[in-house]
Amino acid sequence: MDTAVKPIVFWLYGCAAMVVAMMLIGAATRLTESGLSMVEWRPLFGWLPPMTAAEWNRIFELYRQTSEYRIQHFGMELPAFKTIFWWEYIHRVWGRLIGLVFVLPLLWFALKRRLPWRLTPHLILLLLLGSMQGLVGWWMVKSGFVDREDVSQYRLVAHLSVALLILAYLLWLAIGLHFNKKQQEELSNKWPVWVIFTIFLLTIISGGFVAGLNAGVIYSDWPSMGGTFMPADYSVSKFWWLNALENPAAAQFHHRLLAYCSVAAALWFCWIIHRKEIDPKWLRLAKVVAAVAVLQLIIGIVTLLSVVPTGLGVIHQLGAITLYCLAVLSLRLAYL
Repeated sequence: MDTAVKPIVFWLYGCAAMVVAMMLIGAATRLTESGLSMVEWRPLFGWLPPMTAAEWNRIFELYRQTSEYRIQHFGMELPAFKTIFWWEYIHRVWGRLIGLVFVLPLLWFALKRRLPWRLTPHLILLLLLGSMQGLVGWWMVKSGFVDREDVSQYRLVAHLSVALLILAYLLWLAIGLHFNKKQQEELSNKWPVWVIFTIFLLTIISGGFVAGLNAGVIYSDWPSMGGTFMPADYSVSKFWWLNALENPAAAQFHHRLLAYCSVAAALWFCWIIHRKEIDPKWLRLAKVVAAVAVLQLIIGIVTLLSVVPTGLGVIHQLGAITLYCLAVLSLRLAYL
């Protein structure tokens, strides 16, 4: 790695790590049903939490006017509300911190003329994506304030997708600067890397629909679903594509299938790399991908059988993000 770009590489990796932490906090927020606890959106002045009893009561009264409170949490007292409030508060403040950690060093590098010219437009685009993500997050939250007890699964998946895009973009730039010279034999065929990246991405997106539809808690048996491979209530809509996106049973079934496909793809990728007998670094990477995929499947099954406790749910999210980052790493190394 070029010494001149080393601080930029560490900065980009640091931002990527913060995005990963943000996604884990978001998972905990979702699992604890805390996402609608903050009714107000104050992007510039929302740093401080309620500091007085009067302010806590005011915030709580706003929450009591939401559909979620009336449908799901009717009768909740202030101490219980504070518990869910803190998760959403941390989620939003962490997003602001990511913005500061990205913008302030960016300005410093620009003033010191330390940024490679080819990197500047990418960083500007990342800044725009981060700003858009804040808007998408509020757009998602607003969907839960109108005659429903939860946010729209479509908007939740959109929010997740932008986060994945930002994470991949940060890693792509950081890895490209980190390994600025070819340090492993080039893959002659890059399509195996695209296969694992695509399957891992689809599996995570399907997991977003599982979370958005609360589908993880309806069938807590494995390998069957209610005693059969395909659940009895798999099809409840005359439009198959709506069934896939709006029926919780179908969402969980698809996520299971894609999880199996992810493991199969990871093992296949490892076999392909082994058969080609190229740089040992590629084989080590492929073995890590396969091992993490198998471990992630086991964690997913345990999480399912345990009816998705918050801790296991967050660990499962971490496994998915780890697989995704490994796929991005493989893809970027293939195009160095």
